[in-house]
Amino acid sequence: MRKGLIVILLALAIGSQAQHRTQVMDSDIRTLRMRYMIEALEPSGTVNRPYLVLPESGMIDGSEDENTLEISFDEMSHDVHQYSYRVVHCNRDWTESNISSYEYVYGFTTADIVDYEHSMNTQQAYTHYWFSFPNSDMQLKASGNYVVQIYEDGDQDRVVAEVCFHVVEPLARVEANVRANTDIELNGRYQQLDLDVTTAALNMRDANDVKVVVQQNGRWDNQVVLEKPTFVEPNRLRYVNQKALIFEGGNEYRHFDIYSSYYAGYHVDRVEYAQGEYHALLDIDEVRGTKNKNAGREGLPYLTEMDANGQWLVNCEKTEYVDTEAEYMWVHFVLPVEQYVMDGHVFVGGELFGNQYGAQNRMEYDADNRCYYLYVYLKQGGYDYMYYVWGKNGVTTLPLEGSHWQTENEYMIWVYYRSFGERYDRLVAAKRL
Repeated sequence: MRKGLIVILLALAIGSQAQHRTQVMDSDIRTLRMRYMIEALEPSGTVNRPYLVLPESGMIDGSEDENTLEISFDEMSHDVHQYSYRVVHCNRDWTESNISSYEYVYGFTTADIVDYEHSMNTQQAYTHYWFSFPNSDMQLKASGNYVVQIYEDGDQDRVVAEVCFHVVEPLARVEANVRANTDIELNGRYQQLDLDVTTAALNMRDANDVKVVVQQNGRWDNQVVLEKPTFVEPNRLRYVNQKALIFEGGNEYRHFDIYSSYYAGYHVDRVEYAQGEYHALLDIDEVRGTKNKNAGREGLPYLTEMDANGQWLVNCEKTEYVDTEAEYMWVHFVLPVEQYVMDGHVFVGGELFGNQYGAQNRMEYDADNRCYYLYVYLKQGGYDYMYYVWGKNGVTTLPLEGSHWQTENEYMIWVYYRSFGERYDRLVAAKRL
């Protein structure tokens, strides 16, 4: 009964979060991905920013591959479905803004997804769909938060997936640093940010018109919203020694590579084929945090390891057409833990689950074998992941992964501005640290 109550409270907590997230709402949709068009067209093409930029012309028209998104997903059959999409402008908390679509979109407000291709030479049949955005039919003319809603059969209430992204109009500038000397300890488990926002181009009258959002590794659960600066100076807002900006350092992400259906890739013990499906059995993981009975109070010491801060990519051997020739595999996660974690639920987290926590990534406990386990159906590629515990005090890495001030994390800082009389949150600066 107690476990059932925890599940209900967890569901309520998840449901009470901000409305829109990058997520899939249909079990037949998988591998939802957003990237820049230049990354889709050129193997070496990259853009060193996770947002679109509103140019001086005031319009993003899809003519520049570096400022255009490609959104794609797989539907798990060879049946052809009619998918469409629309774009919705959001407030800084990802609730829908009150402005009309004509105020942020030029052109059509909806469009059909016409590009698709069936999988080839794969055990799992699927159809790969993709589209670019913005484009010649639908262009953006306002900064802020956006969500693209993908829906089926022309029914906007049948949303099968959502993709969130940002558009920045660069009117402010952010300077920031991370330090281990926090307001609660020195060189321990936490990291603290200090940041300055230069506001000269805003002609700002009230510092309360500026709100700052800080994210660690794209996570939503420990996101921080700064309502007021510590100091207000001419053309500068300073956020210094704010306890809200203290984050668990966490640990470097674990990762595995299932590029091959014949050989065991990195952190893969073996690949098996049974009853028409592939299974990738990962190497048995080790608890790195305080639940490690042999490591003392602080868990295992920090070890430097290259990771991608929770990201993933599709990749498979012997083909250049990974979008339609990569297999799907059941990936088996196993984490030995001596006792069931009584004060929370255990999740496998990372961008492979949209940095969210739900039934699809909650682990079960095997009391006989004293381990947590999870099976997930994933497309071939490389994936980062982490073990989190969600308890009454939120999500933490301490029990299973540990937390270290040395951990290399990625922080995104978003600066929103809404002056008196304006009807939506403009996104006027962004900084990746």
